[in-house]
Amino acid sequence: MNQHRKRAVFLSIMAMGLGQIYNRQYIKGILLLLLYGCGLYYVILNLKQALWGIVTLGENNQHLELVGKVYKMVPGDHSIFLIVQALIVLFAFMVFICAYIANIKDAYRVGKLREQEGIPRNFIATLYYINQQKFPQLIIALPLAFVLFFTVLPLVFSIMVAFTNYSSPKHLPPANLIDWIGFEAFKELFTLSKWARTFYGVFTWNIIWAVLATISTFFGGFGVALMVQHSRTRFKSFWRTIYILPFAIPSFVSFLIMRNMFNSQFGPVNQYLKWLGIQGPAWLSDPTWAKVTVLLVNLWHGYPISMLLIIGILTTIPKELYQAAEVDGASAFQKFNMITFPSVMFSLSPILIGMFAGNVNSFSTIFLLTNGNPANSEYQFAGSTDILITWLYNLTMNQGNYNFASVIGIIIFVILASLSIWNFRRTRSFREEDVN
Repeated sequence: MNQHRKRAVFLSIMAMGLGQIYNRQYIKGILLLLLYGCGLYYVILNLKQALWGIVTLGENNQHLELVGKVYKMVPGDHSIFLIVQALIVLFAFMVFICAYIANIKDAYRVGKLREQEGIPRNFIATLYYINQQKFPQLIIALPLAFVLFFTVLPLVFSIMVAFTNYSSPKHLPPANLIDWIGFEAFKELFTLSKWARTFYGVFTWNIIWAVLATISTFFGGFGVALMVQHSRTRFKSFWRTIYILPFAIPSFVSFLIMRNMFNSQFGPVNQYLKWLGIQGPAWLSDPTWAKVTVLLVNLWHGYPISMLLIIGILTTIPKELYQAAEVDGASAFQKFNMITFPSVMFSLSPILIGMFAGNVNSFSTIFLLTNGNPANSEYQFAGSTDILITWLYNLTMNQGNYNFASVIGIIIFVILASLSIWNFRRTRSFREEDVN
C-alpha cells in the first residue's frame, strides 16, 4: 500500500501547501505556501510583542525628560492599546492555526484518495467543487471573521478589563500603567461595604424593575387587545390606531415629555391633581414614587407593541374552537383560560423572554426619565432608580471606574445568558410541540 497519506500529512505539518504539492495539486499548494509564509512572518514579527504586552501591560510610564534645557513629555507604554493589539495578534494566530489544521486534513484526505487510485482535483475542479458544494461555508466565512474580530474580541477585552485596576485617577493610561489584579474587583464589589451595598440594592431593583415592566406591558397589551378584538367592539381599526400612538412617538421624546409632565412642582399632572383638590406626590424626587413613575411610563410606552402582537395571534385562533366551547357551556373565563391564553403564550413566550432581557438592560427609560435619581446617600455612584446598566454607564462615563463597570457588565451578561438559556429550553414553542 502506498503511503501517500502519511507523506502528505508529514509535509503539511512541515509547511502549509507542501502536502498539496506532493498530492500534485500545485496551484493550491503554492497558494497555501504563500499564505503560510505571510502568516509565519506576521506571527514571528508580532507574537512575542503581543505576549509581552498582555503579560506586563507595559513597563514604561509616560514621563517628563530633560532634553537640553527643556523638559519634554516622553510617551510610555499604553496598557489598553497593548491589550487590544495582543488580542488582535492572538486571534489572528488562532485563525492561522485553524487554517493550518484544515491544510493537514485536506492533505490527508487527498492522500487517502490517491491510495484508493483516485485522481485529485486540479485547481479549476477545486474551485468548481467549492462553488457547488461548499458555497454556504464560503459565504458565512467572511461574516464569521467579522463576528470574531468585532464581537468576540471586544467581549474578551471587556472581560479582561475586569481583572485589571483600570480606573481613575491613579490607573488611567496613558499617564499611568495598569496592572493585573485578578479577582480583586469582584471581591470588592461583593464584600466591600460601600460597593456591596450599592450592588445588592441596584441589582434587587433591577430584577424587580425587569419583572414588573415585562408583566405590566405584556398583560396591559393583552387586556387592550382583548377589548379591541371583542366581537361587540366597533371601529376596531380606529382603536388600534389610537392605542399604537404612544409607541409611534420616538421613545426619547416620549420620556423627556413625561419627565416634564411628572415634575412635582411645575408638571401638568400635579397641576391637574391640585385643581381636583389632591396633593400630588413627589413623582420623581421621592425614591418610591420615582420607581412607580418609571413603571407607569414604561407601561404607557410599552403596551402597544404587546397589543399588536397579541392581536395578530388572536386573529389566527380558529373561531370553531370558541363555538365548540360555547356548545359545551364554557364561560367567558373558561374560554380565555383554555383557548386564548395558551394560544397566545405558545406563540409569544420567546418574545416575552426577549422583553424581559430587554427590560433588564432598559437604559433609555431610566436614563431619560430620572437619570438614576433621586440621589441615594448609601450608594456608591448610583441613584435610587439606577439599574445595573445605568450604574455601569455612570461608572464609566462619569467616574472612570472601568474595571468595576466591566465586572458589572459580566454580571449582566451571566444573568441574561443564564435566564435566556434556561427559559428557552423550557419554552414549549422550542420543543416543536403542537398546541393541545
